[in-house]
Amino acid sequence: MDFAAASAWINGFLSSVGAAVFVPIIMIIMGLIVRMKPKDAISSGILLGVAFTGMSMLISYMGNIISPVGEAMLKHIGINLPILDGGWTTMAAIAWSWPYAILMFPLMIVINIIMLVANKTDTFNADLWNVWGKIFTAVGVVGLTGNVVLAFVIAAIQIVFELKTADLFADEINELTGIPGVTCTHKMVFLAAIYYPVDKLLRKIPALNHKADAEALHEKVGIFAENHVLGFILGCLFGLLGQYDLGKLLTLGVQCAMCLTLFPVISKYFMEALSPISEAVSDYMHGKFEGRKLVVGLDWPFLGGSNEIWLTVIWGIPVTVVFAFLLPQNQILPFAGIVNIALAVPAYLVTKGNLPRMIILATIGVPIFLLVGTAFAPFISHLATSTGAVAAKALGSAGLISNSSIDGPWFTYAFSQFLDIANGNPLPLGMLIVWLAGYGLMYHDLSKEQKARKAAASAEAVEE
Repeated sequence: MDFAAASAWINGFLSSVGAAVFVPIIMIIMGLIVRMKPKDAISSGILLGVAFTGMSMLISYMGNIISPVGEAMLKHIGINLPILDGGWTTMAAIAWSWPYAILMFPLMIVINIIMLVANKTDTFNADLWNVWGKIFTAVGVVGLTGNVVLAFVIAAIQIVFELKTADLFADEINELTGIPGVTCTHKMVFLAAIYYPVDKLLRKIPALNHKADAEALHEKVGIFAENHVLGFILGCLFGLLGQYDLGKLLTLGVQCAMCLTLFPVISKYFMEALSPISEAVSDYMHGKFEGRKLVVGLDWPFLGGSNEIWLTVIWGIPVTVVFAFLLPQNQILPFAGIVNIALAVPAYLVTKGNLPRMIILATIGVPIFLLVGTAFAPFISHLATSTGAVAAKALGSAGLISNSSIDGPWFTYAFSQFLDIANGNPLPLGMLIVWLAGYGLMYHDLSKEQKARKAAASAEAVEE
């Protein structure tokens, strides 16, 4: 079998259709397997595609209006950094150019099935579209060691962690979104292991340990926390930072107001599409796995109705520009990845939507993304040109490209590069130990919370 040709075909197919087609196809198939009526499964799948497309269009639109602000700030500050920021699409293209990429699909599915049957997870991961995240980690291992088997072993470990992390946040995601039976299996959530110990300390500060999501802020500041008003104010502030003239500043204000107004609207379509499928999966799996409540693992966009996520993402843009200028070790010029969702989603889950703590965690997280992006640049640049994913002449005089918003940056760098200690570089191994310690603390605490919830629910059921 020509794995390289197969991987290239799959990459071409996934690139042409994207998550808006691929994920609904998977969900329709899953709906039919769990005995939904064909018309209901197809209807839910198409509506899910509509939700994904709407969210993608809105994110793209926001990126197009916000990115120039970051560029203008960089220009005014006078930053001249040699590493180009290719964004996540460049990383995905590099991942799919690996000859063995296609084998990650069966590995991911088999591990998920084994863990479901062995009662080691309650998550069925339908997010096959983001399999490239596992491939990218594996490619990092191969780039360092040349060992393909070891690369798949590390990828398998990542798959297990994704499922366990999805289990860990499932109840919380249900409470935050109101969407039943779903969780997030995207590896961007791995940054929660670094955020969690910091957030645990922040919770000890009385001023930060109370309900402070967008709804709570609305009660305190009234109209200024309305989506459209807040979006307008933020847009105008960004116009000032970018030194826009009055006309462009006001236009940006209205554009940002539109984005913050429509994000919650689109998120309702995720709920409408996913509820019938998740209920059918739950009913079917209850018969197969009596006494267990299974959930469906998805990509992050169904969380996109949270104003807290977008406010944190917007906050992260000027902070990224400032750190890019101030960090002496940083060499990456933020561009394609400057609208960084992976900065905000794990903060949202760890803080349960507490906006002040999210902003603090995001500020701490920005240097991690920049420094990991810088550290990966030589490796990514070599792969980009050697595989043909990026033309060498497109990389500029320095010949370097990376990504300022690598998903789960701490995890990705630590797990793919920890064996570099053999070459005298102990940093990735040290980062691996820190990540595992943070994850262990988070897993211990959140597991206790889950058990407490289940005990309370059982007590209520007995009383009724």
